[in-house]
Amino acid sequence: MSDKIIHTMLSGLTSDRIEHRGEIIVIGLGRFGSSLASTLTELGYEVLGVDSSEDKVQEHAGMLTHVVQADTTSERALRQIGAADAITAVVCIGTGIEASVLTTTALVDLGVKNIWAKAITDSHGRILQRVGAHHVVFPEAEMGSRVAHLVTGQMLEFLALDDNFVIAELIAPDELIGVPLGESNLRATYKVTVVCVKPATGQFTYADRETILDKSDLIVIAGHRADVERFTETDH
Repeated sequence: MSDKIIHTMLSGLTSDRIEHRGEIIVIGLGRFGSSLASTLTELGYEVLGVDSSEDKVQEHAGMLTHVVQADTTSERALRQIGAADAITAVVCIGTGIEASVLTTTALVDLGVKNIWAKAITDSHGRILQRVGAHHVVFPEAEMGSRVAHLVTGQMLEFLALDDNFVIAELIAPDELIGVPLGESNLRATYKVTVVCVKPATGQFTYADRETILDKSDLIVIAGHRADVERFTETDH
């Protein structure tokens, strides 16, 4: 889940409106914040990890570019760690809505241009938006939705690109086996598109009208949420 958020976040960093420089500040080094900070580091970005817990700071020492202990609800403390000079900050505080909101507010007051904040509930998310967070994410809710689509066994992977467009990975259904995709009437019947295919003994490759699927091939389909769900739930 953090990978999806990072992809979206870094897309914003390359836009004309935001020119990224310096460290990305990740505040809150719990499970989500730790995963996000570590992945950013692996992608080659400099990361300043911040947490109020000395144990968390020591745990991440050496893993991230820099790690500091600070009370991030204090604008003064944030200024002392250089937050005012940052382009991007991610508030990943997992417990304590008040601390999350106060931290976000302080970052807004410091003029940070690209503030991402993790929300626990819908009301928490609305408050974060109102105090000035540029992007609010709901990792627990998104993960719950993703897992709900996987536990039935119809899909092997599921990812929502936005509220109404998704991609899913599944084993090719029998009705698509041995027929060129261009002749399957898949889009006309189900309004979904096969994006790529992975043979049982090969790697993923682009799908086209001439692609013929075999049993045990994996396919990745894309479409509106309701259409993808209808296709995967149909007894093919």
